[in-house]
Formats: sequence, C-alpha cells, structure tokens
Amino acid sequence: MQPSAFATVLDGRDFLEGPRWHAGRLWLSDFYQHEVLAQDAAGGFEVVARVPRQPSGLGWLPDGRLLIVSMLDQRLLRQEPDGSLVVHADLSGLVQGPCNDMVVDERGHAYVGSFGFDLMAGAPLAISCLVLVAPDGQARRVADRLFFPNGSVITPDGRTLLVCETFGNRVSAFDVTSDGTLGQRRDWAVFGPAPEAGAMQDVRPQLSVGPDGAALDAEGCLWLADAIGRRLLRVREGGAILDEFPTGAMQVFACALGGPERRTLYACVAPDSLAQAQQGAGTAALWSLEVTVPGAGRP
Repeated sequence: MQPSAFATVLDGRDFLEGPRWHAGRLWLSDFYQHEVLAQDAAGGFEVVARVPRQPSGLGWLPDGRLLIVSMLDQRLLRQEPDGSLVVHADLSGLVQGPCNDMVVDERGHAYVGSFGFDLMAGAPLAISCLVLVAPDGQARRVADRLFFPNGSVITPDGRTLLVCETFGNRVSAFDVTSDGTLGQRRDWAVFGPAPEAGAMQDVRPQLSVGPDGAALDAEGCLWLADAIGRRLLRVREGGAILDEFPTGAMQVFACALGGPERRTLYACVAPDSLAQAQQGAGTAALWSLEVTVPGAGRP
C-alpha cells in the first residue's frame, strides 16, 4: 500500500531511475523498458529516446543536447537535434561493471558512476571509480576507491560535487576545479563504517543507509533515496537525519526536487531492482510529495 504522504505521478513502469528537473519538466529513465521519458504539457509522459542497452543517468550539454548513460555497454550517448543517438564517450576501458547515475555541470562536464562489479549476477562487492567526460567527449577517471558511486549533485556555486556511495555508508564530497578535475575525497555524511568487501548478503547488514539517488535543497541539505531502508531521508552535512518518509513495501532508488518552485520531491520506487524481478513487471512507479525548502544546484 502507498503511504499517505505520497501521490502517484506515474505507474505501470518496470524500473525508474535518474530523475532530473530540466527546462520546466521532469525527465527520467526506465531501465527495463529501455526508454527515456519526459513530462509533456499536460503532465503526462512521452518517450524522448530509446536506449537498447539500458538507460540510466541523464544530463545536458550547454547547448541543450541530452546526454544519456547507456549502462550495459558502458557508453555515454548524446542525442542530436534530429533525435538520433550518437556515442559521446566510450567508458568501457575505464570502468568495471555497468555504468550508473550521472550529473552534468553547467560547462558540460559529466561525472559518471559505475557499479565496479556485476551486482545483478551476484558478484561480491568491489570498489569502483568516478569518470569525468569533458564536453568534447574525452574521458578519464577522476576518483577511485568508491563504494558504488551513484546519485550525484553539484552545489550552486559549481565548486563541490557530492556523490552518494550506496554500499559505502556515506556521501562523499570533492572540490571541483575549472577543468572539471576533482580534489581529494572527503566525508560529507557518514552513517557507519565502510563495509568489508565480500558477498553482498554479508555487506547489506553492515549498511545503516544505502544512499542511492539524491537531491540538494536551498539550505544545503540532501534528500537521499535510501535503497536499503525503504525511506527518503533529508540529511544535513555531517550525517544528521532531519526528516524521514518511509516508502512502505516499496524500495526507493532515486529522487529529485522539481515543480515550478522546485518544492516537489519526486521518488522512483519499485518492489525490487533486479532484472529478473522487474523486467516486464510494470510494478514500478513515480511518487511525489511537497516539501518546504526548494531545490538548489545542478539537479
């Protein structure tokens, strides 16, 4: 049953991810239906791109062209004005496992996370990296030794990147230089010790919070989709939890702040994340609730 705090915006999907508020409407991906969706003028959703190898993170170049993470072939795609998709960057030589979520700054620098291991096949936890893709498509690793780098946001001044480490019990922060290079990792929020690498059934009990997608608000707090705890959390730097909205039987994997005043918190929910459970199931949904503090920074 849907908790009373939430309204349903979209349902009947397989697995929704990567929500972003851009140009006055919400955009998001459906992994297992291989579609990128965007709100239309009537508040419904239209398919704006089809990505056979599983779309995930979304972002935009300064000229408005859409970037899409193609997870399984480890590529970053670019949608041209005629709607066609081309390879913006091939990341296959830089990452292990599927690529993941992404944020793109105002200059067109894209920061792409990756699993680091084959989660869907039950492989043991392994550390991963963050890849920087320059506006011209040149790619390089800019951070290593991360535990499943996932949802990311950039602060309003463009000087700090926050990265959720889903299996690391933490959110990390990096200073951003003018060419997109990152400084040393530092803790932004810590929810428990970093887990010991090993089988995922042993790792999950070590996690207090599994920060997946995230959204930054105007008070400098993060809304986190806690993929382990089935809840949305509003967290202050340092790790203090200020607000909590349980999602009941549904797991929550991503969130975004949008709407005309960016006070609508959108949440991507599903009973599971595994392809064998969700592909073709039509049980994933997009929920929303209204919050007091508006969104800020690169959404």
